[in-house]
Amino acid sequence: MRNAFAAELLEQAGLHENLVFLSGDIGNRMFDSYKEKFGERFFNCGIAEANMTGVAAGLALSGMRPVTYTITPFNTARCYEQIKIDVCYNNVPVIIVGVGGGLSYASLGATHQSLDEIAFMKNLPNMNVFCPGDAMEVRACLREALRLNEPVYIRLGKKNEPVYNEEIPLLTAGKMHRHKKGEKICLVSTGNILPVAYDCLDLLAEQNLSTELVSCFSVKPLDEGYLEEAFEKFDLVISIEEHGVGGLSSAILDVVHDKGLDVKKYLKVHTGDQFYSYSGGQQNARVQAGLEANQIIKRVLDRLS
Repeated sequence: MRNAFAAELLEQAGLHENLVFLSGDIGNRMFDSYKEKFGERFFNCGIAEANMTGVAAGLALSGMRPVTYTITPFNTARCYEQIKIDVCYNNVPVIIVGVGGGLSYASLGATHQSLDEIAFMKNLPNMNVFCPGDAMEVRACLREALRLNEPVYIRLGKKNEPVYNEEIPLLTAGKMHRHKKGEKICLVSTGNILPVAYDCLDLLAEQNLSTELVSCFSVKPLDEGYLEEAFEKFDLVISIEEHGVGGLSSAILDVVHDKGLDVKKYLKVHTGDQFYSYSGGQQNARVQAGLEANQIIKRVLDRLS
């Protein structure tokens, strides 16, 4: 995902003369091509994320289109007040990119894991929250963020995630992106948990359960219209996210409550209310969190029975 972001950033910088890139002292080699071509629009702000956010807000107020980039918890939680007051209160078009969302940096422990930021970022007025599912969706999300001209948070995975879209899709804020049509079950995946959702799709097919899969890249604004139709059409709607309490599931439950939908048709799958400090990489952490496909399918079959 991060390589796709770097490639799309380079392309968009050629189209937007006011695009400026601010890095929290990571990914320097990955952005060498950008620096060679647009060096005057690159700023390594160091390990000073709050300052980087304030600088970005000032640039946006001056007519620039700043994009900030560093590891997810450092570009969200560490500088939350600056995002809230400098960016969102002023409603300026800063694009905040967090790399390694969820359990991508599982082996580095709770300091580098980010299982809460969808919750607190979506609660900020004026903020859009995008969670692309693969590299192609990453590129589409950056394009849509630049089109919006509003505060946007983009949550990336890390690297080597499978690619499911054959080409860059046209994504619109507030709309689901359908990967597969189905009739009985609806899987709503957000972010880099998409490969697990695809594994679930295969396992449900073995059970002769026709399943629809959508990528909820836009957690805020959320596609309420699609959800209304889904709760009417499907026997079960399942959200899958590499995030804890308060993320996509909370947003969906708000819609369920506000629209009077049948909550008994809903199953939420997330990491729960705990830290993950086990040894091992992302896959191991997903198993510990109950996010492995077989674990999810057991819950689905139990619910259907």
